[in-house]
Formats: sequence, C-alpha cells, structure tokens
Amino acid sequence: MKEEKLNKPNVIFILADDLGYSDIGCFGSEINTPYLDSLGKNGILMTQMYNSARCCPSRASLLTGLTPHQAGVGHMVENLGTHNYQGYLSDNCVTIAECLSETGYQTFMSGKWHVGGHEDIQNVEKWRPGEKGFPTPKQRGFDKFFGTLTGAGNFYNPPTLMLEDKFIQVESTDFHYTDEISKHAVRMIDEKNDQDPFFMYVAFTAPHWPLHAWEEDISKYEGKYRKGWSQTRMDRFEEMRGSVLDPKWKLTDEDPANPDWDDIKDKDWEDLRMATYSAQIEQMDRGIGKIVDKLKKIGELENTIIMFAADNGGCAEFLAEDSNQPNPNQFNNPGPDGIKVNFGNIPNLRPGPADTFMSYDLPWANLSNTPFRLFKRWVHEGGISTPFIVHWPEKITNHDIINTPVQFADISPTILDVCGSDYPKTYKSNEITPLEGESFARLFDGYEFNKSNPLFWEHEGNRAARIGDWKLVSEFPGPWELYNISEDRSETNNLINKEKDIANDLQNKYEDWVQRCGILDWPIRVDSESTKKIYSMNKNEVGLDPNVTPMEIEEERRYQRKPPNEDTITVRGIRYSK
Repeated sequence: MKEEKLNKPNVIFILADDLGYSDIGCFGSEINTPYLDSLGKNGILMTQMYNSARCCPSRASLLTGLTPHQAGVGHMVENLGTHNYQGYLSDNCVTIAECLSETGYQTFMSGKWHVGGHEDIQNVEKWRPGEKGFPTPKQRGFDKFFGTLTGAGNFYNPPTLMLEDKFIQVESTDFHYTDEISKHAVRMIDEKNDQDPFFMYVAFTAPHWPLHAWEEDISKYEGKYRKGWSQTRMDRFEEMRGSVLDPKWKLTDEDPANPDWDDIKDKDWEDLRMATYSAQIEQMDRGIGKIVDKLKKIGELENTIIMFAADNGGCAEFLAEDSNQPNPNQFNNPGPDGIKVNFGNIPNLRPGPADTFMSYDLPWANLSNTPFRLFKRWVHEGGISTPFIVHWPEKITNHDIINTPVQFADISPTILDVCGSDYPKTYKSNEITPLEGESFARLFDGYEFNKSNPLFWEHEGNRAARIGDWKLVSEFPGPWELYNISEDRSETNNLINKEKDIANDLQNKYEDWVQRCGILDWPIRVDSESTKKIYSMNKNEVGLDPNVTPMEIEEERRYQRKPPNEDTITVRGIRYSK
C-alpha cells in the first residue's frame, strides 16, 4: 500500500472567502502573506482563474465540476422550489471527496460548507443536518469535518459550528474561527493513516465580514492606509503590472459610489477598517503556514498538491449574506461569554474585538479588486477574478505565471485527473450529470492548455460568456457589453457596436448554455402566480423583481451609483436616494 500511495499525490484545496484579486502579496498587495507568496514563488500563479461570483455557487461548482445550477445551487441556499435552485448539492452530482473516496483517498474538511440548505442560524434546533435538503460534508464524501454549515457570522462564536455531524458550542474566550480552521486541518493530518493519500478541503471564512482579528495583527497595519483607497489602489496597480497584469491593461476608474478620500472625516477609523481586513488575511496566511509546516515535518510536502483561490471578488455589501437586503437579525448572536455585539459600521468604534460587527465597505472593496471594476455578485472581472496558486514540488518545476483562462468547474476534473480517479455515470443509484469542466492538468507538466468549451456565468441576472479573448457580459438589468480581454481585461473599451458578429455568436452560445443547464430568467418566481421572489430571509424585504422594486430605482442603483451623504442609503453595497 505504501508503494501505491507514492504514485498518488495528496491534495489540499484552500479557499478564502470574499478575497479580492489583489489582496495577497504575490498578486500585488501590501498585505503580509509570506506563506502564500512562497507557495506562489515555488509553484505556478494562474492569473485567469474564475470563480462563480458568490459564496455558495462557487463552492458548488468547485466541489462538483458542474455549473452551480446543475449542482443545485443556482442562486444561494434558499430552496426556490426547482432542482437547479434547491439550495443544496444535488443527488445528481458527485463531490471531489466522493470520487476520491472510491479510489482509496482519505477525505477531510475544515471550514465553511454553505452548500447544504438553510435555516435560522440563530436557532440550530431548526436545522436538520443529514436529512433531505440538509446534506453535511459527512454525507457528501468527507470522512472528517470541522466547521460551519452557514455562510457568515461572529468569528469568536460562529453559528452552526459542527464537529463531525454534531453541533458544538465555543467554550473559550481565546477561540477565533480562522485559527481553529487551520488547527483542525493540522490535527486531521496528524490523525490520518500513513498508507493512503488524502484530500483536504480547507475553507476559511476570512476575510469575509465581520472585521474580527487579533489586536496584535491589526496594530501592524494601523496607519498604513491613512493615504486612502485611491493612492493604495494605484500602488497595487503599479506593483501588479508586468507580473500578474499585462502592462497594457488600464486601471479602471474608481467606482461611482466611492467618496473622495479628502472628503472623509473619519480617516483614522477608515484606516483601521482596512487594517483589520488586512489582519484577517495575514492571520489566514499564518494558518496556511502551519499546514505547510506540518507537511514538511512529516515529509509529505513534495508529493502534496496545494491549490489556493477565493470564492468571489471583494465584497461591497454588508449583512446580506443569503439575502438581498441587509438583515442584521440573522447574525445577532452574542460573542463569547454572552457579550453584547454592537452591530454596524460605527465611526470611531475600533473594529476587531468580539463585541463589534463591521465591514470594510465599498471603497476598500474597490481596492481589493484592483484593477477591475464591480464586486462580489457581479460577473465583470472584479466579481469573478481570483488569485490562483498551484504548488506541487514533485511535479511542477517551472515556476511560471500562466494566463490561460479556466474556471471553478475545471478544478474537480483536474484533481480527479492527477489522482487517477474516475468520474462516475451513476452514484448511489442516482444518474450523475456529466462533467461540465475540463482538466487543465497539462499545465503542470509545462504543456499548453486551452479549454475546448466556452466559459459561462450567470448570477442574479448578471451574465457572461467568454471564448478565447472575447467576453460578452451584462450587468443586470442592462444591455450586453463586449470586450477583448487580451487587450482590455479591465473592461474599459466596449466593442459591442463594432464587433456585432462576435457578440451575436457569443450571445447565441450563451442562450444555448442557459437552455442546456436549466438557468431561469432573473428575477425568479416560484410559480406563475407569484409576483414576489421568496428567497429573501425576510419576506417583506424589497427584492429585485420589477413588480416589487420600480425599475427607475434599479436604474439608479445600478447605473447612477452615488457617494454616501445624508440623502442616500446603502443596500447591498449600492448607494441610492432615500
């Protein structure tokens, strides 16, 4: 068995949460990420890996090799009444863990699940983990699990925390979820058997809001961002050019909702918010370092593939994880020892401790997504571009920067390919949807790889198609735009009126994909009688349905985004008139 094991690599996939394209050192950031930088320097950097724009859809696609819709998570984890939008992984898909288990792999997960349905996160007794509609990692191929079922929460007292298949409570005041995710990952490596290879999925919730980090980490960055988001964004752009960015690509204009830094009154507080966000990333990197150090100690780093990515671009929204309106009630669980939490972005309240609950807000998210525009939820480059690192010392000898476009659905077939695992036609008596993604394992041997199929995206009516250098993209509810990504990855020169044949061809292919993959028009209705979508956490919330929200408001929210002032409010990161 030992000899056979040497022919099969271990695999660790590490996923960050709401991390922007430029938020780690080897992709241009000033944030201290020495362990990720080392993995990148001694592996390969892939500059055009694309996620699915948001937490749940990205995770569903990553784990299954399908589109999010095919995997059952076409929107989020609310069940909208159809297979493709049921809010949990379909029985007609198989996870990486399920496939690898069939070929002798040990399978472990530490961190955020968020593809297993949804209930009130303030009352875990309403959850039915393991029952129909509520699959946990233990039901989807993982031998061991530590983590949370839901998408966000207090780092010092996270809701829906589980060990194996049982809910557990935080019992100490020195608990921090980021640290615990890496600790449990190291423990799982410690406890594995020595005969069989292993697959591990490490899904951090950092640097997703709330801004919770240790004071000693925050203090390292305090003052670093007093120069403001505009200058920091320019500094990152200059650092990225010629490495992970083609020098001919432009820095996009700042988002229209960005206020001018000179007009900001609470500069020290704004500096602290970004400092805390940076501290969250450094803390995550330190945890990754502990996993790497453990592999070195047991002599298994050389034969372990480590991949790192983020689930979507930087996040402009706040308190709207599974809903479309801010809903603080769903996160209103106390900190450790029952400490009361002060919710909201409260100026001059220092972020970081357990009694705070803040976000870094739209302008800093615009920085995270340098040089691109738009954010998490959108399918312009700012919403779907992730830094991607592959480290495999035994195999990867050319430490290159690779610009080949691939997306999350390609990760599962790639891992199955390098691990020698077959993708089944049936599993547990269920017919399995054929893989949507393609293996890009050739890149690890130094060969070229180009996808034979187009890349497609859809989330909340935001839609895109890419073939080669050409990308067709639309921000709901607006018209199609066309960009030559090779010349203009920043999407600043819309060629829709100059290259109509290319645009029409891409649109036709997109429509074919929509039909084949069962993607519903946005906004979604449960039945023909419904005039209001049901996926909101609060059924009285304003959604995006034109029967509920006047389209002139949508026009203002999407295309006339405004800086904050006494006459505007913020919803989903978008500021519009009261």
